[in-house]
Amino acid sequence: MYDISDIKEKAGDQIDGTSGTSGSDKRTEGPATIRMETKDLTVKYGEVTGVRNISLPVYNQKATALIGPSGCGKSTFLRALNRMHDLTRNAVISGEVLLDGKNIYHPKVNPVVIRRKIGMVFQKPTPFPTMSIFDNVVAGLRLVGIRDKNLLNEVCERALRQAALWDEVKDRLSSAGGSISGGQQQRLSIARALAIDPEVILMDEPTSSLDPLSSSKIEELIHELKEKYAIVIVTHNMQQAARVSDYTAFFYLGELVEFGPTDQLFTNPVHQRTEEYLTGKFG
Repeated sequence: MYDISDIKEKAGDQIDGTSGTSGSDKRTEGPATIRMETKDLTVKYGEVTGVRNISLPVYNQKATALIGPSGCGKSTFLRALNRMHDLTRNAVISGEVLLDGKNIYHPKVNPVVIRRKIGMVFQKPTPFPTMSIFDNVVAGLRLVGIRDKNLLNEVCERALRQAALWDEVKDRLSSAGGSISGGQQQRLSIARALAIDPEVILMDEPTSSLDPLSSSKIEELIHELKEKYAIVIVTHNMQQAARVSDYTAFFYLGELVEFGPTDQLFTNPVHQRTEEYLTGKFG
């Protein structure tokens, strides 16, 4: 039987030296549980400010959409949620990003562990093109030293089923990841992120390079995945944000203008700038 504790033990699943609640003590606000939150998060690239003083909750088992015109800071904010800016020259982060109450930017926190807990799906599908479908899915497990073939087989099937891809590729797991369609490759990328059982899934415009049918499958998948995970998705498609998200955050010029339940924000926005963007007056 597949047991994620095997993976967590081998991955060194600890965030040492931090303050805050333990992973099992999730903070709540009303009926929803806060899985992550940012407090006065600012990201700078040298003298350029990407986002400024962003305080935003991310609720468990909900999808949060980040909307706003190009260059407003959505992707910058998203990448700060799993420390991807560690790889960006001249990037400086201030403020806090809390996962289950613990600051992921604490000096003693291992960013590799954070990126296992907080998975990322990029704008374009990112399978390893010459690696088999099977090896693509279990790459993260092998990276942390897991070699048990039965466990790898079970995790592969589970992740592909979660990504709604199993029935399409189960007879060709040895085929190269680059041999399947673009939509399938994006779901393969999602399966790879799911294989090590993250707590949060980040998606940066995951359907922008896909045809309408493949995009629809990804949207259906988001609805299924948010029953278990917290999801944050950047999208330029207002209709998509309305369809898939429970909460929406509107960014403009690096600042958070408005955040709230998606239905409320789209039908009765508080700020005039939000209404102007949603009605197409700029963007």
